[in-house]
Amino acid sequence: MKRIHLVVSISIFANLFSPPSVFASDFDYLFPVKDCKVTYSRYHHDYPATDIFAKAGCIFIAPIAGEIDQVSRRDTWSGRINAGDTRGGKFVSMIGDDGIRYYGSHLRFVSKGVKEGKRVEAGETLGEIGSSGSARGTAAHLHFGISWPTAEYEGEYPWWIRRGVVNPYRYLRSWRSGQDLSPVNEISSRYKESGGLIEKPK
Repeated sequence: MKRIHLVVSISIFANLFSPPSVFASDFDYLFPVKDCKVTYSRYHHDYPATDIFAKAGCIFIAPIAGEIDQVSRRDTWSGRINAGDTRGGKFVSMIGDDGIRYYGSHLRFVSKGVKEGKRVEAGETLGEIGSSGSARGTAAHLHFGISWPTAEYEGEYPWWIRRGVVNPYRYLRSWRSGQDLSPVNEISSRYKESGGLIEKPK
């Protein structure tokens, strides 16, 4: 398998390598689905992420203040090819003020005005939940992933990092209950353990 060296895209993340003590109260977090009945599981299939099931059209919001990282408004996924970089369909990823990337995919559409480099506040609408990409034909849900920031390397974007590297379940439970458990320390540890190198799946 090809190994890609991950390039940190924002300077705040570099501070995670020798961070001061990080407490849940350092940042304010929100559950990423607004005003809708949801279900989600502690488990995901073959990599760490969470599928948040909700009615199509429910609102995906920024879970923290930050900056939009990537946006896909087109669903180019093909079941015949099943390319990993298109499985998310329509998606938004953002880099939070905590230096962590948050990714939501399978959207019905991305909100107007949401574009790369835009500053967003916690609770700002990013899009609507749907079944785009590899979720076509399944119940509407938001695929939610947490990871460290990355950049294109050797002509390829490491989508397998963007889709999630730590299990979001306990953070989602915390945010849904109005608490602010932060993933900063876990992401920092995961990055150090991997050395920023994660194998691309087949």
